[in-house]
Amino acid sequence: MLSYRHGYHAGGFADLLKHAVLSLIIEYLKRKPAPIRYIDTHAGGGLYDIGGEMAAKTGEFAQGVGSLEFEDFPAQLQVYGRLIESYLSQERYPGSPLIAADLLRPQDELKLFELHSTEAPRLQVLFARDSRIRVSPTNGFLGLLPLLPVQHARALVLIDPSYELGADYTDVVASLKAAYLRMSNGVFALWYPIIDGAPHLPMLNSIKAFVDSKLWQFELAVRDESVRGKMSSTGMLVINPPWTLATDLNEAFRTITQQLPFDSVKFSAECVLN
Repeated sequence: MLSYRHGYHAGGFADLLKHAVLSLIIEYLKRKPAPIRYIDTHAGGGLYDIGGEMAAKTGEFAQGVGSLEFEDFPAQLQVYGRLIESYLSQERYPGSPLIAADLLRPQDELKLFELHSTEAPRLQVLFARDSRIRVSPTNGFLGLLPLLPVQHARALVLIDPSYELGADYTDVVASLKAAYLRMSNGVFALWYPIIDGAPHLPMLNSIKAFVDSKLWQFELAVRDESVRGKMSSTGMLVINPPWTLATDLNEAFRTITQQLPFDSVKFSAECVLN
C-alpha cells in the first residue's frame, strides 16, 4: 500500500524546480505545430489545497511557491507564474498533470498514471471532461513503454515517483532505459530527491551510462534550520532538453534563489552530455 500523499509537499521548493522545468519544456515544444504526447508516470492528485491541513503540517508551500514575489517574477517563467497565480487566488496549487493540461493545446494528448487509491479517483474526476486526457490507475513504470514510440508526434515524459519504495530507484532506470531505447528522440524529464546516503547517485550513473543524447542536470539545494532532517535538495535530469532550457533556468533562478526564505539557496545546471 502506497502511503505518500503529495498534498503535504505541493508547492514546495522541489515542485518549484520541477514545474519550472516542465513549463519551459512545454512552451518550447509548442513552437512547432506537430502534436505532443505528454506522459506522466506518477501524476498524483492533480490539484492541491494549500490552505488545508496537509500544507499547514509541513509548511513546505509557505517556504516554496508561497514565498515568491510575482510582481518581480523572472521573465523566463512568466507563463508558469501567471498560471499558478490563477490557482493561488483560490488557495489551490496545480500538480504536474494540471500544469501540463493547462499549457498544452487541443491537438496534444496526455496519458496520466497514478496508483494511489485516493489520488487516482481524484485525478479521474478532475479530468473527466477533457477528451485529450486518459487517466490510468495503474503502474506508470509499466504503462510507459506501450505508449512509445509516438507516430507523427513528439513525446514528453515526466517520471517523478515518490521514492518511498527503495525499488523506485532501480525501477526508474529500467523503465527509462526501455523507453529511451524505444524512442531516443523523446524528451524525458526525471525528478529525484537528494537525501542522506545519496541513493540518487547510482541511479543517475546508471542512466548516464546508456544515454547518448544531449543530457542536462539541474539541482536546487536549500540550507536552513527548518529543513534539518528533511529533504533539502532536489534535482531534474533531462534527456533531449530544449537548447534554451539551461539558459532560461539559470537566468530565472538568479531571481528565485533571492526570494526563497532559506539561509542559503543554490541552483546549479550541468551539461552532462552535449
